[in-house]
Amino acid sequence: MSFCPGPSGPPGCTSIQEQRDRWDRKRSRTARELVQTEQRYCQQLELVTTYFVEILKAKGTLKQDIRESIFSSIKAIHSMNQSLLVHLENGYFGRGFEQMCPQLHHYNSYVDNIYNARKVLGIQLKKNKAFRRFKKLQEARPEFNNQKLEDLLQLPVQRVDQYKHFLQDLAANTSPDNPEFQQLSRAVTVICEVSQRIQNNSRRHENHLQLCRVQKLLKGRKTKVLAAGRWYIREGWLKVVPTKGADAKPKMFFLFSDMLLQAKRCGPLEYTNRDKFAGQHAYPLQDCTVEKVFGHTRSQGGLLSLTFPKAKLLLMSCNQEDLNDWYQSLSSAIRKLQSKQTVIHQRDELCRRPLRSAADSHNMPSSSSSSSSSGNPSRKRNMVNAESSEHAQMPPVEWESSAPKRMKQTDAPEQSSAETSTSSCVIL
Repeated sequence: MSFCPGPSGPPGCTSIQEQRDRWDRKRSRTARELVQTEQRYCQQLELVTTYFVEILKAKGTLKQDIRESIFSSIKAIHSMNQSLLVHLENGYFGRGFEQMCPQLHHYNSYVDNIYNARKVLGIQLKKNKAFRRFKKLQEARPEFNNQKLEDLLQLPVQRVDQYKHFLQDLAANTSPDNPEFQQLSRAVTVICEVSQRIQNNSRRHENHLQLCRVQKLLKGRKTKVLAAGRWYIREGWLKVVPTKGADAKPKMFFLFSDMLLQAKRCGPLEYTNRDKFAGQHAYPLQDCTVEKVFGHTRSQGGLLSLTFPKAKLLLMSCNQEDLNDWYQSLSSAIRKLQSKQTVIHQRDELCRRPLRSAADSHNMPSSSSSSSSSGNPSRKRNMVNAESSEHAQMPPVEWESSAPKRMKQTDAPEQSSAETSTSSCVIL
């Protein structure tokens, strides 16, 4: 509300009032769109819970564990969104999202299970004839309006991203003096965390698919690509320049977050493996250095020199852009891996502090030490407990990427990363 009497007032006051009016209009438009989309969203969730979850539970067409794998927490999500819709229709946006945020663990459970839900649903549609017929009949109802179950199950994941944009617009067009401003700001933070979780899950799933694809391209089972904490980066053909003046031979290279895999195409006589590759060498990137070498090719392009503790690799490409991409990818992967190991070693040093200083142990006679330890068993037990608790506090090494099955980033053990870093090259 303006304190200016009218057009005759100061121009600065008029501009402030115009800005507030624009905020009000934007907020009203965003609020109206949020309410309308929320009504539609709740209707779609009700289709799933009423015509699938409840009826399948009553009929017993699917076992309980399979039903929960497909629909996860969608029933709880429908219930909490119905409560949210009541607040939104009454204009209490801040209060509605503030009451919704503590229940967002239902969304977390749902988005973590979405890829598994797709997989289980596909298996049931392929093997379970009764469920396949039931799904077709339910989707033919006029209430579904030609919507498929697969699309409806994806809605909660998509809705989180919509909430993020709606809340950001509402908070940006709400005055800081408004009591709802703090509520909306807190809701933006919480919703953004769920949105980031969805993006991370998507990246882990895509990475898992890439690792599986590369594993299928390799002949046999000797070369293991699927490993905890490994990220796929890129692949392509490069020529390996030998050290003794022979002709450079093209090889296929697969770059991961922790190693560079060299492979060759299987021969034409191997009918079953004619489209596959045979792994030759696996070069760990932990102690690797990469440099550009120019002037060794007549056309555009150049050489990359990779130095390992006990091996050296000279790679050539006639495509300058492709060579630059390889150099950037290799440099980035090596830098990230080495910086991560530096952080881990610093943690280890902090966790491996002695129980007492060297000076104290020097000044204490051995006889008194032995007598005190033998005469005071409780102190000895305390020292043992302190050592065990110290080891328990040592954090495990976490690879930067995801695990192959669930694609969690915390599954890679410290020992495995240390072992791979010490080896120079594995001949496959």
